[in-house]
Amino acid sequence: MDYVIKNGTICLEGEQFRADLTIRNGRIWSVGSSVHTGSEVNINADGKFVCPGGIDPHTHMDLQQSPRYRSCDTFYSGGVAAACGGTTSIIDHMAFGPDGCSLRYPFGIYKKLAAECPVDYSFHGVFQHIDDTVLQELGGLIDEGFPSFKAYTTYKYPMAEPQLMKILKVIKAHQGLLTVHAENDTITNMLRDNLTAGELLPIGQALTRPNAAEAESVSMVLAMARVIGDAPVYIVHLSAHESLEQVRLARSEGQTQVFAETCPQYLVLTDEKFRQGGPEEAIKYMMAPPLRKKEDNEVLWKGLQDGSVQVVATDHCPFRPEEKIENAGDFRKCPGGVSGVEERLPLLFSEGVQKGHLSLERFVQVTSTNAAKIFGLYPQKGTLLPGSDADVVVIDPNTVRTFAEDNLKTACGYSPYEGMTVDCTIDTVLLRGKVIARQNRFTGSRGYGRLLSRKRIVPYRQIVW
Repeated sequence: MDYVIKNGTICLEGEQFRADLTIRNGRIWSVGSSVHTGSEVNINADGKFVCPGGIDPHTHMDLQQSPRYRSCDTFYSGGVAAACGGTTSIIDHMAFGPDGCSLRYPFGIYKKLAAECPVDYSFHGVFQHIDDTVLQELGGLIDEGFPSFKAYTTYKYPMAEPQLMKILKVIKAHQGLLTVHAENDTITNMLRDNLTAGELLPIGQALTRPNAAEAESVSMVLAMARVIGDAPVYIVHLSAHESLEQVRLARSEGQTQVFAETCPQYLVLTDEKFRQGGPEEAIKYMMAPPLRKKEDNEVLWKGLQDGSVQVVATDHCPFRPEEKIENAGDFRKCPGGVSGVEERLPLLFSEGVQKGHLSLERFVQVTSTNAAKIFGLYPQKGTLLPGSDADVVVIDPNTVRTFAEDNLKTACGYSPYEGMTVDCTIDTVLLRGKVIARQNRFTGSRGYGRLLSRKRIVPYRQIVW
């Protein structure tokens, strides 16, 4: 079906203006005065903002985190939540496979899992070990349309300097991108392993994963990238103000291929959540990195304002409340992760645009355009230019919504933002010209999402922030 979205404020990465948006055959046809054939359906966007569909480049759908715990949102339920929240494309960070498996192995598993996804999707590969076979696979997968891969500097398969340097050499040669979960493995494990019985309440998550653990690891990763000759690196879920200082320092010293992502939880929540409501309430906020201080929130907002942080993703990885509460007495056994894929756009618009932290243009950049450029999807995604996919979100700034269990689509049944009221609602969402959500009601279909083939990563200097 073709549409004309009429009388809205069109929001692009560098400008905003009042105009009509015409959609034909699943693509943007024109921006300006509407072009009629007589068969279009009109969508009235008077008083509303018309933005590119959101891109969330950091989700964990259907992730087996441990033998006991699997994230409760499938690609279908998580995709429905994404659609109702204005996100039309996701790039999922895959789970580890069996010990010793090939780099390619998880892609086969995840292609099957994601076949039911109602929004468009792609995957980041994940490193578990490094040898010549893995490095050969890495170059091949980049060439096949999967240019981004993830290394963890902690958890089950931590990558240290020797492994990272080998990875970065291949990444640079093939114009890929290394994304990194950066926390110092020695610091976090030494602190966690030396706790007494009285130190196992949820606040221990924040105390044993301090800012210094993240900042030290960020510094190390950036040093490895510098040695390889400005290899491209993307720091996921950056949460500490000291970490952002390391990113800024690297750029000031000539590293042009350094990207940074943060998440809504590190902008609007603090570690006070671990001290409120008792252990069974506090344990619901288990995530890594942990919630930080208000000072960190404020510095990250400034990083979004000045372009030091380019992307707001979610790290969407929810577990059911009972799975977390059963570990309230020992946070170390608790699965880590929270929801966010549905809450991200309204939170960023309300807390960012409506409260003066972000311009409309910057909002579009950090929720869509920058991710499209960094991860090889632009201009197919991330913009409303003629010829681009008709992925559109219409935001109503004149209505409010309070996040609650009964109006969220995630399968986990709660949200870390529960009880928060946002000063906007997601009015209408289109994916490739199809209306997939209206006013928090899913109207799409299972399996409508497509696996996206992504281009090689363009140099940072070619990306206009």
